[in-house]
Amino acid sequence: MPITYTVTFDDPMEIAADAGKMSGLEFLRRLKDQKARVPIGATLGFTLVEVSEGHAVFEAEAGPQTYNPIGGVQGGWYGSVLDAALGVCFHATLPAGVGYTTVEYKVNLIRPVTAETGKVRATGRIVHRGRRTAVTEARLEDAAGKLYAYATATQLVLEG
Repeated sequence: MPITYTVTFDDPMEIAADAGKMSGLEFLRRLKDQKARVPIGATLGFTLVEVSEGHAVFEAEAGPQTYNPIGGVQGGWYGSVLDAALGVCFHATLPAGVGYTTVEYKVNLIRPVTAETGKVRATGRIVHRGRRTAVTEARLEDAAGKLYAYATATQLVLEG
């Protein structure tokens, strides 16, 4: 029997319009405070709930739209949720006019998330910050602190 899944999100160009005019932390706090419906988060079921310099927390819930054909949450869902925490914790440290991109990231799936798991939290933090690159890590845990996935990333500073 078909299931319909409707997603509502804000215009990504409107969301990004002021990104370069304010610090990363100011921009991210504004998104959080305005409860911006970021397209990827709205589509995959995650949202930014905490942000400070070098720290970001997303809440996520895997619904049936995240399942693969064999009945499990598709690995890309874990990667997307963790990638958000990996990047946002770093973005929150950048001054106005400076951006970043992810050079690489690695995800370790520890145990399966299911629709019955409920909300999980992806918490990102900076492990090392250099002049041009940074290493970040993120943990995906349930309310009891049980680890579901772990990720690391290398971020590259984009100036100018």
